[in-house]
Amino acid sequence: MNHRLEDVIALFDGLFQEPFGTRLVRGGDEPLYLPADADSPCHRVIFARGFYASALHEISHWCIAGEARRQLEDYGYWYLPDGRDAREQRDFEAVELAPQALERLFSEACGRSFHISVDNLGGEVEVDREAFQARVAARAERYEREGLPRRAAAFRCALRRFYREGASREAAIASGRGWLEAPLPA
Repeated sequence: MNHRLEDVIALFDGLFQEPFGTRLVRGGDEPLYLPADADSPCHRVIFARGFYASALHEISHWCIAGEARRQLEDYGYWYLPDGRDAREQRDFEAVELAPQALERLFSEACGRSFHISVDNLGGEVEVDREAFQARVAARAERYEREGLPRRAAAFRCALRRFYREGASREAAIASGRGWLEAPLPA
């Protein structure tokens, strides 16, 4: 299966640029979310170095962020680089649990392998990758049972239609829009 960045960008932009004023942008070394400003009329989900997995991961964060957080750079979250202590690593994993669960579901929808990220390669603490991976899997299963956030459901639908069912970009986007426009449950 061919996974081209142009396709995932087109699917995201086709779904979310008009209703949410948000675009997916290939970036440099670090991912970043930037709200619209004087230089750009659109919010930007910027993924790192043209990596497909980074695009899916950053989209996951965006799909979870509420309206207020989407007005803040990087959704107002903190980030500590490699070298976190045990408490900092627990905090990191708590914040990353839901986005990585969505990333896992997005990866499955487009037929790609998902790789957990503990993102603390130079840390002084021993990171239990397997335990974190199990928590991410459990969260993904919970999303499957209870439902995904609306934007995440729409994006996953578009990914499935395009990659698994062979639909055109336009048809995949139209299917995703069906999720966005469906009435909310009572």
